[in-house]
Amino acid sequence: MATDWVGSVVSIDCGATLGVYQGEVSSVDRVSQTISLKHPYHNGVKCPVPEVTFSAMDIKDLKFLDIQNKVNKTSAGKDTATEPSYISTGRHGQTNKTNHSLAISNSSGLSSNPRKGSNPQSLCFPLSPGSSNSRGTTQSTPRRSNVRNGGAGGQRSKNDECFGDGTDENLDTDFDFEGNLALFDKAAVFSQIDGASSNSNKLQHHNTQAEQKTQSYRHDENILEVKPVTYRQITVPQHGGKEYCTDTGLVVPTVPYELHKQLLAAAERWGLSLERRLEAVGVCSSQMALTLLGGPNRLTPKNVHQRPTVVLLCGPHVQGAQGISCGRHLANHEVEVILFLPNFVKMQESVTSEVNLFSKTSGKQVSSVKDLPMSPVDLVINCLDCHENPLLKEQSWYQSVADWANKNRAPVLSIDPPVSEQPQSVDAKWTLSLGLPLPLADKDSRVYLCDIGLPKMVYQEVGINYHSPFGCKFVIPLHSV
Repeated sequence: MATDWVGSVVSIDCGATLGVYQGEVSSVDRVSQTISLKHPYHNGVKCPVPEVTFSAMDIKDLKFLDIQNKVNKTSAGKDTATEPSYISTGRHGQTNKTNHSLAISNSSGLSSNPRKGSNPQSLCFPLSPGSSNSRGTTQSTPRRSNVRNGGAGGQRSKNDECFGDGTDENLDTDFDFEGNLALFDKAAVFSQIDGASSNSNKLQHHNTQAEQKTQSYRHDENILEVKPVTYRQITVPQHGGKEYCTDTGLVVPTVPYELHKQLLAAAERWGLSLERRLEAVGVCSSQMALTLLGGPNRLTPKNVHQRPTVVLLCGPHVQGAQGISCGRHLANHEVEVILFLPNFVKMQESVTSEVNLFSKTSGKQVSSVKDLPMSPVDLVINCLDCHENPLLKEQSWYQSVADWANKNRAPVLSIDPPVSEQPQSVDAKWTLSLGLPLPLADKDSRVYLCDIGLPKMVYQEVGINYHSPFGCKFVIPLHSV
């Protein structure tokens, strides 16, 4: 009965060592438990030998790619030849017909595979012509002979021509892309192409390009050669003792307060008056404050009922005037601003001018700590300290306001704080310096630098070799070196 399956196309998997073989069954020996294939293919490559014989112990899996049976049926007074029927391993079905199969298994005397355990390989095929097994045999039906225009001979219908015997390939079998790709030797093919090329100039040009391409570049790298980057572009005649660096790596040195004071005085001589400097500081500090408050995520027309609240703590000096200018710009951006300014009989002209402008906004001005909100606010801006008068810390109004700011759980932004060996009275989360940073005491505050619009020649007048570290921004973060 085993000879009935001679001519079937099978795929035999012998494991990772021997590989996969495909071919046509030439013989099946149940006594010696062997199966032979003719015209075999090994891992997609045709074998040099015409026939290969396999032992059941080496077979790990066996798949039928094409089983061809000739079925002959005899009808009353007619002999009808049937089409070959095909069984594909990808289809499964059951019929009520009797299955008659050939089995190479333990029950038929086949020794078990010692590497697979107690359940060895088994080969089970339908034997009787026209019968069906559990894999779903497709029986062929006799074709009708059509006589067209009086002519004799059978004509195929359109469906038979499209879906008939021409599609005899098993489309369910997976193609081994990895195995076939490993057989392709790209280096040998390219060397063969280069050797067959008659144009030596093209070959030389190809080799030159391959030698020149020694480095790969990212999408954000420039392939053009540029000068080496100089990160220390700012030099000062008097160093403050500390250095910072920007996000791009530029080094920003600190300067002592005396040199910073000379820089601002030189700017005033060239026309950058105090009023213009206050406006620049107010714009930059308010822009930073708006970013800290949430920016466009917080200040939207749909969020009118949750406007942020900012408390400004200002003293009667230039630093206080800078804070009032910041509060005016915040109030113009629909932020609820509460300005604290103590009552003094005589204040500086810059402070009085900024208070008059602030009074034209919707902001609220208070002079007593009792009028400050008891609940936490969104942001506190500290401008209480002064570079020229450190004795303000000893006054009662200053201490009471500092206590309120420390007890309120709102984050604090300090604008232009003075240099002091003692810690600041109000713990600030962010610190904003003007032009060039001062050597502030080491603390947890994050330092930012503000561009107040000083020209490059003004820096050179006081002996500072200056190149702007701001890039496209007016406020940049600084990191300790």
